Amino acid sequence: MSPSLSEILPEDGTAGTLVGRVWRAGSPAGPAVVAVRADGVFDLSSTVPTMADLCNAADPTALARSSPGERIGTLQDVVGDLLAPVDLQALKAAGVTFAVSLLERLIEEHAKGDPARAEQVRGELNSIIGADVSAIKPGSPEAEALKKTLMARGAWSPYLEVGIGPYAEIFTKAPPMAAVGYGAEIGIRPDSDWNNPEPEVTLIVSARGKIVGATLGNDVNLRDIEGRSALLLGIAKDNNASCALGPFIRLFDETFSLDDVRQAKVDLEVTGPDQFRLHGSSDLSKISRDPTDLVAQAMSAHQYPDGMALMTGTLFAPTEPRKPGGTGFTHMVGDMVSIRSPKLGTLTNKVAHCDKIPPWTFGTGALMRNLAARGLLR
Repeated sequence: MSPSLSEILPEDGTAGTLVGRVWRAGSPAGPAVVAVRADGVFDLSSTVPTMADLCNAADPTALARSSPGERIGTLQDVVGDLLAPVDLQALKAAGVTFAVSLLERLIEEHAKGDPARAEQVRGELNSIIGADVSAIKPGSPEAEALKKTLMARGAWSPYLEVGIGPYAEIFTKAPPMAAVGYGAEIGIRPDSDWNNPEPEVTLIVSARGKIVGATLGNDVNLRDIEGRSALLLGIAKDNNASCALGPFIRLFDETFSLDDVRQAKVDLEVTGPDQFRLHGSSDLSKISRDPTDLVAQAMSAHQYPDGMALMTGTLFAPTEPRKPGGTGFTHMVGDMVSIRSPKLGTLTNKVAHCDKIPPWTFGTGALMRNLAARGLLR
C-alpha cells in the first residue's frame, strides 16, 4: 500500500499537532512514539517512551511540539511501519449512541442474527416504536415515558435501555496493545456471515479524564453473532485484529478542538475484490450523548491510570445489498476499508479472517522488555 500523503494526512496537512507510533528497525527493533511535522517524522521516545506517557503529560501538545526528537525520515519513508497510535491505554467503545444505530441493533436482536429477516423486522419495529428516537434525549422524562409505553407493549430491549436510558453502553473493545494501525489487516471471524465496518471518531483521554485529542477507529461488528444475544457482545467485538485505530492522534491545539470533534464528519468507502463499492458517512453532530458525557460515564466508577481510547459509536449502518437480490451488506475477505475525516486523515485496512492474520504477540510485557532493552525506561 503506497498512499499519497494527501490521502493519509488531514486536509490541512501537518498544520495540527500529529503524533503516532512507528515500528523502528534496529537491534533491538521496537515501537517509537513519533511527531509528524512538515519537515519529517521525529522519534520522541527518549522524552516519552510510550504514547500513554505523552497523553498523560500536563500539556501533551506543548510536550509534542517542544521535544526535538530524532528525525527518522519522511512520512512516505515510514508509512509502511505505522502502528496503532496508542499503546498502554485501555481500548473502550460506546455503543448505540445514534438513533440509526439503535434501530439497527434492535433489528439484529429481533431478527436473531438472520440477515434475511432484517427488512421485515425493520418495518415491524418502525410501526411498534412509533416515535422519532433521534429527538429523544437519553435519560429524559420523555425517554422514560417511551420506555413505559414500549414495556407495556412487550417491545422493550437492552438496546433501547442504553440508547435512550440514563446509562450509556461502554464496553472493552480490545486489550491494550491489541489494536492494529494504518495499512494493517483487520479481522472478522470466519463463522460470521453478517458483519460490517463501524467508522468512528475515537477520543484520546488522559488518566485524569481529560480529552486531549482524537483519532479514527474501525469498531468492526459481527451483526449475526451479536444479534443472537446481546450477551455475545464480547465474541462479536473482540477478535484478533478487530480494532483498528489511526493513522495519527491529533492533539488539541489552536487548529483542532473538542468542538471540531463534536462536528466531525466521517466518510467510509469499502472497495471489494468483487468490484463492489460501498459509500457511507457518519456525522458526530447527530450523536445522542455528548463526547464529554461518554467519557464521564466510562470513568464514573473506574480508574484508567494509563488513560483510554474511547470509540464514540457510529451513525453508519449499511443496508445496501451486496449482490442483486441479496439480503444486505456483509464483508468479503479482501475488502479495502477506508475511513476519512477532514481533520483526522484516513485510516485504511484490508479485511481478512482473524484466524489467518498473524496472532497478536507483542503485549504490555513485551513492550516493557523492549523499552528496557533500548534504554528508554527510567
